[in-house]
Amino acid sequence: MRTFLIAVGVVAALASLLSFVLYGFDKRRARLDGQRVPEKRLHALALLGGWPGAMLGQRFFRHKTVKTRFRIIFWMTVACHVATVSGVGWLLWR
Repeated sequence: MRTFLIAVGVVAALASLLSFVLYGFDKRRARLDGQRVPEKRLHALALLGGWPGAMLGQRFFRHKTVKTRFRIIFWMTVACHVATVSGVGWLLWR
């Protein structure tokens, strides 16, 4: 169980950091009309546990906060991540 928690924490920390950086990068590219980060990539990182960094990036860079479809999918990925980690953790703890 301890190894699982450490692994989840490390993956989530790295995914959060990468998510935060990618939100800033995507915001910059949006302003400069450059090649953007695909929304699927941002959602995949959130699903891997990077949703805290994604939330911070959304607020800090004021990016992807208005698009309703994006926000709905984002919150679905958060729910899926939390449910999966909780379920696996519960199974390992039993």
